[in-house]
Amino acid sequence: MLIKINPHNPQQRLITRVVDVLKRGGVVVYPTDTNYGIGCDIMNQKAIERIYQLKQRNKSKPFSFICSGLKNISYYAKVSNYAYKTMKRLLPGPYTFILEGSKLVPKIMLTKRKTAGIRVPDNKICLALVEELGNPIITTSATMPNGSILNDASLIHDVFKNRIDIVINGSIVSGKPSSVVSLINDAPEVLRKGMGDVSIFE
Repeated sequence: MLIKINPHNPQQRLITRVVDVLKRGGVVVYPTDTNYGIGCDIMNQKAIERIYQLKQRNKSKPFSFICSGLKNISYYAKVSNYAYKTMKRLLPGPYTFILEGSKLVPKIMLTKRKTAGIRVPDNKICLALVEELGNPIITTSATMPNGSILNDASLIHDVFKNRIDIVINGSIVSGKPSSVVSLINDAPEVLRKGMGDVSIFE
């Protein structure tokens, strides 16, 4: 199902409709400030496994997830004063921060080193979904099997057909990935340069 949601002022009834699907273990596609993301409720193991199959991805490579803000991140990750100040400056925005996960994060979402990738995109639709759901949602780019990124909602809908429950047509996305920055042990390390400016970490 393809539904159009206003990117500037997401309609509450449509957000609720998508969240109802997420609560039932559904998989949805939504816009972020970088790419269209494929996601599900972080607390639903079966839905997470569906996304691994969709992406043909090895389970030893956890997906990142979206939180609704800094307060929300502190439930799911260990946030030092340094990490808090850094993220406060840059979020919401096109960054994925690697932090040590808390006990609330399902094991499937953590690396062997117990770390997790966390995003707060500057996009009202995906943040509204997380707030309404009450849990973070997984985020992984909507890509073709060959790895090329899909940035058109109707094309994503055509490619995945009934393997995705809802595709949100929300906004034009940039198609560039987020910058990935590890904040483990308060020693910032840029793991990928993407849309976000990482000059402060270099």
